[in-house]
Amino acid sequence: MKHYDYILVGAGLYSAVIAWHAKQAGKSCLVLERRSHIGGNIYCEEIEGINVHKYGAHIFHTSDRKVWDFVNSFVEFNRYTNSPVANYKGEIYNMPFNMNTFSRMWGISTPQEAKAIIDKQKSEITGEPKNLEEQAIALVGRDIYEKLVKGYTEKQWGRDCSELPSFIIKRLPVRFTYDNNYFNDLYQGIPIGGYNKLIDALFEGADIKTGVDFLAEKEKWMSMADKVVYTGAIDEYFEYCFGKLEYRTVRFETEVLDTDNYQGVAVVNYTDRETPYTRVIEHKHFEFGTQPKTVISKEYSTDWKEGMEPYYPVNNEKNQMLYQKYREKAQQQEKVFFGGRLGEYKYYDMDKVIASAMNGWEALHR
Repeated sequence: MKHYDYILVGAGLYSAVIAWHAKQAGKSCLVLERRSHIGGNIYCEEIEGINVHKYGAHIFHTSDRKVWDFVNSFVEFNRYTNSPVANYKGEIYNMPFNMNTFSRMWGISTPQEAKAIIDKQKSEITGEPKNLEEQAIALVGRDIYEKLVKGYTEKQWGRDCSELPSFIIKRLPVRFTYDNNYFNDLYQGIPIGGYNKLIDALFEGADIKTGVDFLAEKEKWMSMADKVVYTGAIDEYFEYCFGKLEYRTVRFETEVLDTDNYQGVAVVNYTDRETPYTRVIEHKHFEFGTQPKTVISKEYSTDWKEGMEPYYPVNNEKNQMLYQKYREKAQQQEKVFFGGRLGEYKYYDMDKVIASAMNGWEALHR
């Protein structure tokens, strides 16, 4: 059996950045991936000539010039700007909450009018908010909460806002300008030709095996490398010895439609409670597609169960205490380095994953 400098468990963005750095350093890598493809959750599947974001919308945005220059050295990014809209029972509102939203909601036109309405509505909450509902109203007022926050959040978490802890919503961005750009970051866009181009470039030169469960033959794989970078679920690695960490997951229903333009924008959030899905993604708009057909994905938020893909860590006190136990155990491992969204039980934007992997590579050589 061939011996490697590194075995990378999981073929997502974190491992991809490590693999690239390893190649630059003249090191050999074997990548082991459970799924049938590389790229993790940024993997794109081509359908009807459209790059479909198989695991949900991924929009690259960052203010980190080092990360932006890094990704652009592999693939050119387009000028896509994230400007989602919210559909509340057929009423269309711009996101994030800005003057276009307020003008549509209240028939007003000036920032002063919007501030006066929001301030008046916020004042109904006195004292420390006791739950997410009170926290949201204290931030944006009742109208915006009822139409644009409540139903969407309850579908995401599967519980009423009055039963959710207030810390889930620390802030709700409110802009008193007519600006529909969702992100404040300096740079944003989508790789021209899809994310697979970026992933393929990062993994170039590494040996890759897909459809392989590292944990099923852990000892065998461990013997084949000097170091292991593990990006799978940290609790699963340790056989759930302290108990299972909780996640939320997302289920997708993807369909091809015989129209060139279904909703006129890449992302529509459905913010009423009655619509079962949280949002609809129309993938062609990420790359300004002009194909004769279109592909949409409806997203449903559900509790995670074994066998499902874990998406969002449930960052409450109970889970954080549990993760700390696993983290301490992980730090005692001499040969295994834990990183990425599942390895660190942390929700990461793509730019933060890349920055974390760059730091991880430095840590591997200390």
